[in-house]
Amino acid sequence: MMLKTIILIGGPMKGTRFRPLSLETPKPLFPVAGFPIIHHHVEACAQVEGMKEVILIGFYQPNDALNRFITQAQQQFKIQIRYLQEYTALGTAGGIYHFRDQILAGNPDYFFLMNADVCGDFPLKEMLQFHTKKPMGTYCTILGTEATRQQSLTYGCIVENKDTHEVMHYVEKPETFISTIINCGIYLCSPALFGPLEVEFKKNLEQNYNCDYTTAPAKEVIRMEQDIFVPLASTGKLYVYHTNKFWSQIKSAGAAIYANRHYLDLYHKSHPERLAKNSVGKPQIRGDVFIHPSAQVHETAVLGPNVTIGKNCVLGEGVRVRDSVILEGAVLQDHCCVLDSIIGWNSQIGVWTRIEGTPNDPNPNKPFAKIETTQTFTNDGKLNPSITVIGSDVQVPSEVIILNSIVLPNKELSGCYKNQIIL
Repeated sequence: MMLKTIILIGGPMKGTRFRPLSLETPKPLFPVAGFPIIHHHVEACAQVEGMKEVILIGFYQPNDALNRFITQAQQQFKIQIRYLQEYTALGTAGGIYHFRDQILAGNPDYFFLMNADVCGDFPLKEMLQFHTKKPMGTYCTILGTEATRQQSLTYGCIVENKDTHEVMHYVEKPETFISTIINCGIYLCSPALFGPLEVEFKKNLEQNYNCDYTTAPAKEVIRMEQDIFVPLASTGKLYVYHTNKFWSQIKSAGAAIYANRHYLDLYHKSHPERLAKNSVGKPQIRGDVFIHPSAQVHETAVLGPNVTIGKNCVLGEGVRVRDSVILEGAVLQDHCCVLDSIIGWNSQIGVWTRIEGTPNDPNPNKPFAKIETTQTFTNDGKLNPSITVIGSDVQVPSEVIILNSIVLPNKELSGCYKNQIIL
């Protein structure tokens, strides 16, 4: 069997809820549990037998960070990886139709389609077994999971035949309750799916034939969820595979902290060597902690649970870090305390300073806790107290408190802040 994976990485027009972190690096390359978000996607794909190629599709300009990631991932996973750049945002299906010749080269039996802004314990092998047992002519299997009634309103909702798991009805972000089964943004597709994609593409051409090209929507924009899944429901061509494993979107910075915790937990079975351990002359470790080998951490520091320390970080005497991500080059001076926060690249936190956010999931064992829903802003536009985010190259003085705030890059703070966005 010959397989491929398509990862949709989007582009710079998106990711506004992820700022200021996305100002420095494309969100798909933001490190979670020590590795870029899409590293976890590629790692899951590489474990599927028959996987020959991973294709990244988006409209980012190729840059050193992306090229470096591709080179390193190819060397680590021994799999071909390449990036295909869209000329503009083409929607969740427009890009795969635009690059259909490259995707279908070599005649793959099936291909996975993954959105880069999701994280999880991806059950790709199980999806493949499920999909191959379905009737000939099945176009696609959607990975689905259970949500609460309220959570479901912000996702694609699936109504299924409980016996066969055929998708009978699909609605993207419904205004009223439809179903607690939601779309996880991970699909396993047969090449035959390009049939309905071609139909939708030709319909777009006809609708836009007499339109002014400067104001009409791009002719190639195709939305997988609304344009493809909705008409395919109840045709016997679309199915849903259920997962009870960890899954969440990464839309906000708070979601990155949530994903960090769960990916660290997954390391117990997949990569126990990545988790720091207590030993003489080393910092005290509580729970799951990742420390990059190049980081310098004082032996009196206390780290964890759920902490990632990035490359070339320096943590001084008596530092305390919990439920946080410390990014490359950051310096935490003696006795500072960082809780439920992200400290940006090359930022410095002063002596005895406290950086603190509010836990976005105080009870990780509650039902449906696997889906993080905290947003940066409330519906009326106010800052939603959650984690604190310190942008890159920020200087935080000694003996201050920064609580539930967002600090943009290249700032030199002078005092305490609470529930503020510091521009």
